[in-house]
Amino acid sequence: MSKRSINGTDFTAMVLAGAERLGQHAEHVNSLNVFPVPDGDTGTNMNLTMTAGVTELKNSGTGGVGSRAGVLSKGLLMGARGNSGVILSQLFRGFSRSVAAYDELNTVQFAAGLQSGVDTAYKAVVKPVEGTILTVAKEAAKHAVFYARRTTDITELMTEVLAKAKEALASTPELLPVLKQVGVVDSGGQGLVYIYEGFLEQLTGKVQPYIPAQEAASGVSAPARPEAPTAAVNHPAHHASAQAQLDTEDIEFLYDMEFFINRKLGAGPGSHFDEDQFRKALSVNGDSIIVIADDEVIKVHVHSKAPGEVLNLALRYGEITQIHILNMREQHRDLLTAGMDAAPMPELFAEIPAEPVRETDPAELPAHEIAPYGFIAVASGQGITDIFKSLGVDVVLSGGQTMNPSTEDFVKAIHSISAQHIFVLPNNSNIVLAAQQARDLLEGERSVTVIPSKSIPQGIAAAFAFQEEENADSNTDNMIRAVQHVKTGQVTYAVRDTVFDDLEITAGHYIGIADSKIVSTEEGLLETSQALLAKMLAGGDEIVTILVGEEATPETTGLLSAWIHDTYPDVEVEVHSGGQPIYYYLFSVES
Repeated sequence: MSKRSINGTDFTAMVLAGAERLGQHAEHVNSLNVFPVPDGDTGTNMNLTMTAGVTELKNSGTGGVGSRAGVLSKGLLMGARGNSGVILSQLFRGFSRSVAAYDELNTVQFAAGLQSGVDTAYKAVVKPVEGTILTVAKEAAKHAVFYARRTTDITELMTEVLAKAKEALASTPELLPVLKQVGVVDSGGQGLVYIYEGFLEQLTGKVQPYIPAQEAASGVSAPARPEAPTAAVNHPAHHASAQAQLDTEDIEFLYDMEFFINRKLGAGPGSHFDEDQFRKALSVNGDSIIVIADDEVIKVHVHSKAPGEVLNLALRYGEITQIHILNMREQHRDLLTAGMDAAPMPELFAEIPAEPVRETDPAELPAHEIAPYGFIAVASGQGITDIFKSLGVDVVLSGGQTMNPSTEDFVKAIHSISAQHIFVLPNNSNIVLAAQQARDLLEGERSVTVIPSKSIPQGIAAAFAFQEEENADSNTDNMIRAVQHVKTGQVTYAVRDTVFDDLEITAGHYIGIADSKIVSTEEGLLETSQALLAKMLAGGDEIVTILVGEEATPETTGLLSAWIHDTYPDVEVEVHSGGQPIYYYLFSVES
């Protein structure tokens, strides 16, 4: 079907089709993750990110391509999860900036948007790696710019873009040796190809039949969950949590409000929206203000002591939808009554019990209202969560390899803490970018440092290294050094047969991973763990910490501890119940 341009309706339909196709194949994308571990989640992260963008589109009415792309970008930005999700959000962020002034796009403008998306995504990644989703997007956009000068048919152009994206995807194993070694293409690149397939299907009206990808079987029966009691951590917290320090009645702006304003419906005459004036009006009786606006929808988050006035103010600019109002004093009383001073683990768009965050300079606030430092950590497993809380972490977001917190999760967590400076411990390499994106969104509003911890042991080491009396820069340096001196080990099981660094891995066997490299694999859990620790302790380290997962048995854990004592009599061993899923053991080795 020949088409010389696309309008806002066309673009929205293309995005919905791309999201649907990605969702259909999310499990196949997951299966392409290089490591044969049971928690590969590239497809899940990209799917959740696209779902957040689509939700924004569906809630924002109609409009031209420029406005629709802007709405999509904002939804993707806040919903981005994992490295693949963040990169995807940046691709469409650059696209939206390029096409912002257009109601319709011709081939040249569409191609320029794709190229702008690639430029933005590459800038967002500190060390871009070729052979990934970046390469697929780059080659497709480059070809689009070239071919757009030779056709005026959007459908023909998209056909060429998809073909080039598939060609680039097929070449990823040649650019990234680990892909070639395992025999797969890049998972993120495959996800982008599925989105582009949806785009073309919408333009042509020809939908390819969906054939479900074969599910990878784990081939292993999980042992019974351990019932060992949670071990205490014998180190004092560096400061009490913010919730415990706060008196309920001190929560001045007690109503936590979030809603959307549909500017196309119900706006009164002369209702020109001035974002700065709107923010100032909200700040009269509120704080913790987030306003994201475009021509069709305004997303508002505010803590206010006069919710009626906020809603009356918002009604000037359109109809109000998706209203959520929570009483934070009530939530705080419930937390204290339950003996919990920690915020619950949020899900996408979930509300976090929050303390008031003033928009004035934190240095001007009374000392009792704001702490010098606050901490956010990402963890999975009650035991690990308890360890971080004992170290003074204010908010522990539920996540890890199996579920990455979104950018919005981090933004809300940051706003929930009354502190002059906030440190974030992502504790997973796939979460660092989302945390950094949240930091960048709040630049100028909150002082945030993301410590690039890529594992739970690294995050715990960083928290131990923190010193209340030091300034932020010194603490940052100390925590990064602590992260760099920790060796991390993980034990899980293989979900497929493969060969990795000359190791023949059999589905269902256990695998030992040392600092992101598979170094051992055996049929038995104890033997795999012993082989992994033998490699980790080859340098003569002195301390081993074992975080026991929910599926490890006390018997195996006891045998492993005894083996360490017998084999390495000079090594100090600490065993704690971590309760983490998927990974039977997490090891930390330090000098």
